[in-house]
Formats: sequence, C-alpha cells, structure tokens
Amino acid sequence: MATAEEIEKLIAACHKAKEHSYCPYSKFRVGCAVLTADGDLYSGSNIENASYGLSICAERTTLSKAVTEGHRKFKAIVVGTDLPDRFNGPCGACRQFILEFGECEIFLVKPDSTYMKLPFDQLLPVGFGPSDLGF
Repeated sequence: MATAEEIEKLIAACHKAKEHSYCPYSKFRVGCAVLTADGDLYSGSNIENASYGLSICAERTTLSKAVTEGHRKFKAIVVGTDLPDRFNGPCGACRQFILEFGECEIFLVKPDSTYMKLPFDQLLPVGFGPSDLGF
C-alpha cells in the first residue's frame, strides 16, 4: 500500500507529466505516474497522432517506460486530467493494459490534487488477464 508521502509524489509527477502532453487535436491533457514495487517512479503523458488510432494514452506511455526498464510489478498508479469537476478513469485499452501487470492501487486525481482511490476490482470487471491463459 502506498504511503501518503508516496501518493503526494505520484500526484506531483502526474501533474508535471501533463505539461509534456502532446495533444494538438483533442486539447485533452492526461498525465500519469506509477510507483514500481521496487520504489521507482515513472511518469508520462498522452501523445496524439493525426492518425488517431496511433495515439498513445498516458497510462500506456508510463507503464511502457517502466516495463522497458525491467519493472513488472507496480505498487500504485495515478491518472489525472485538467477537468476540475470530475475524476477521469483510464480508457478501456488502458484498463486492460494495467490489468496485465497485476493488482495495484489506482488513484484518480483532479487539477487541485484531490483524489479518489479506484478499487482494483472495479478497474475492469470480469477482465481478461494472464490467469485466464493459465499463467
């Protein structure tokens, strides 16, 4: 379980990552930060493309950075947008991507740094993961 200090660091990294968002089409900035089981922190933002299907969400950007550095287990993930009046969760593809790496704490954050914890079992109810393939 992430400590209050770790959550604060993740939120700050999430907000900073939004500053690097490349979203010329939607203008919808998304930031993400992840804490690995080893205590390392990675962050990332969404990257859009004129061919919309090639866009990459912040969650997949961030997890990909961590995975390519050798991490497979995660303690917590924070996702934030610029919408002040609601918490935004990951899209369906990102929910599946997060599920691939097993259970972790998920926090959704607003621009004012208020956050809510999303129970992992609500991330992708009846999701398809490694255990469905016998792993």
